[in-house]
Amino acid sequence: MMRILVVGAGATGGYYGGRMFQQDRDVSFLVRPARAAKLRAEGLQIRSPHGDATLHPPLLTAGELAGRTFDLVLLSVKSYALDAAIEDFAPAVGPQTRILPVLNGMRHIDTLSARFGADAVLGGVSLIAATLDEAGRIVQMSPLHKLAYGLRRGTAAGDFDLAALDAALQGAGFEARRAEDIDQELWEKWVFLASLGGICCLLRATIGEIEAVPHGAALALRLLHESAAVATAAGFAPRAEVLDNAAAFLTQPGSSSASSMYRDLQAGAPLESDTILGDLVARARQSGIDVPLLESAWLQLTIHGRR
Repeated sequence: MMRILVVGAGATGGYYGGRMFQQDRDVSFLVRPARAAKLRAEGLQIRSPHGDATLHPPLLTAGELAGRTFDLVLLSVKSYALDAAIEDFAPAVGPQTRILPVLNGMRHIDTLSARFGADAVLGGVSLIAATLDEAGRIVQMSPLHKLAYGLRRGTAAGDFDLAALDAALQGAGFEARRAEDIDQELWEKWVFLASLGGICCLLRATIGEIEAVPHGAALALRLLHESAAVATAAGFAPRAEVLDNAAAFLTQPGSSSASSMYRDLQAGAPLESDTILGDLVARARQSGIDVPLLESAWLQLTIHGRR
């Protein structure tokens, strides 16, 4: 059985790891001491349309990893916590270990590949709406819980058992599938997140509030066009159906939807603006593409962060 280390017991990693633990996968969680104490006392609590659960999986802190390696590291942290997380879980990475990150954007791929080698890093795309409530419980806000994963372009499986990976992730309490081109799906999710986060944070509003004002929907679509243009220049032009779905989501009348980055902004929490917006702006500049809306949203959040 594949030995899995979940790095981060927050809303996303806690949900996927918790569901796998429920299905008798060999799962351990790497957590900070304070989170470990809370989970040992109260359990990993999930509140979900797919069923509530209180679980007691194996918990490890960074100091307890010495001499223990895993087959798979499921990495689910915010981008601004990536460097610290790498230092924590690095002792658990052996020659055959594969890392499956479910972070936003693409910068994390470069960071992980530089540290562990390109072949050690899989691609992962998570589609789930979940958060931690004030009590530290994982609350799934919609039935959506999908995870796509796969080898990235130009990388090789080597001796890593992809069939065992499929067996570990599929049928584990959420929708999981191995993608034929995970890089394409990573870029498509990035285009959507940058468009959603950019318009919500730029205008400080939900999708429905933006659509309700004159030219609001048109502005959202212009931001989507900017994001897609950067992906296209990088060789990952979003598929037509993906753009159609994104456009419909970004212009839905009465929608209460907003990006997690906007929710973090309202809560005064740290933001992933550099990896979701700033890195896309940097790639646009490298390609000579003008992206005034993306740049405006990123600069505004950068100023906010410095305050």
